[in-house]
Amino acid sequence: MTSTALTLYTPKPTLRKSLKLRFSHLASVAVISSILAAGITIQAPVAQAGTAIITEAKSNTVSYKNMEIDGVSIAYREAGDPKNPTILLLHGFPTSSQMFRNLIPILATNYHVLAPDYPGYGSSDMPSREEFEYSFANFANVVEGFVDAKNISSYALYLMDYGAPVGYRLFAKNPEQVTGFIIQNGNAYEEGLLEFWDPIKAYWNNPNTENRDALRGLLSLGATKWQYTHGVGKPEKISPDTWHKDQYLLDREGNKEIQLDMFLSYASNVDQYPTWQALFREFQPPALIVWGKNDHIFPADGAHPYKRDLNNVEFHLLDTGHFALEEYGNEIGTEILDFLDREVAQN
Repeated sequence: MTSTALTLYTPKPTLRKSLKLRFSHLASVAVISSILAAGITIQAPVAQAGTAIITEAKSNTVSYKNMEIDGVSIAYREAGDPKNPTILLLHGFPTSSQMFRNLIPILATNYHVLAPDYPGYGSSDMPSREEFEYSFANFANVVEGFVDAKNISSYALYLMDYGAPVGYRLFAKNPEQVTGFIIQNGNAYEEGLLEFWDPIKAYWNNPNTENRDALRGLLSLGATKWQYTHGVGKPEKISPDTWHKDQYLLDREGNKEIQLDMFLSYASNVDQYPTWQALFREFQPPALIVWGKNDHIFPADGAHPYKRDLNNVEFHLLDTGHFALEEYGNEIGTEILDFLDREVAQN
């Protein structure tokens, strides 16, 4: 078991390759105009050394697709060679697969990457609450149907926020299919549910209108921005596009009621914690924990207990907040590749 309090390092240079083109004085408007007027065609020489770069870029290309699962159109991102081992990325609240926009090309160098949006999130359908049961159990059913439809027989799981209970429900259904966990601020222990959860727990205990309405502030633009910026080292480095995109989807008619239903459904996850922990002990999947230690929603108190039940744990607390990928994306990507290369690709 490897444990570190903080991981700070430069990512491997092989993660990102770029082809930089520098224009000479021929880029001036006058010269270009002269060339066009003369009808001259300039053909750049093909550099053999660039072939590998172009090939790698193609393999990292992200496709944006949709698939119907039980009558609901599920949007998903896909990249990498399907012949390679698969990693399934499960997003948190209030975001979607867009939280993995920068991570996917990194992982796709060596792995097949899938990142679906849950119903009511991202670009997936948002059926009405009368047409669809918004619950973690049903989200797990949808993702299970998605995995089956993609003919994926084994996969590693990236578990973040809501992605943790969705992923652990998949694990409970078919533990032999899961090749490993990448756990990023995803809870499975009551020790990780501290004071932030007090008003939500009040709603679980008494789901009346007053307790439901008390949570509406968590769906505001200010709260969404706070999720991205609280606990980060340099808030000015976090793109405002993140919380504005999420808030745009939260503000759709009917979506906030869906989110309040999901807050209530989270209680069902806590009931499953002992079952999941027992499965951890029985099946012992290898785990990489990369956790933003300043997260107020899922604090590091919920990260440490995994070491009680899992024997093969690589453990990193990062000096950032809830959406750790926004500040430590390259570092996390490097750790994941190293972990998967050792624990998954070799098996």
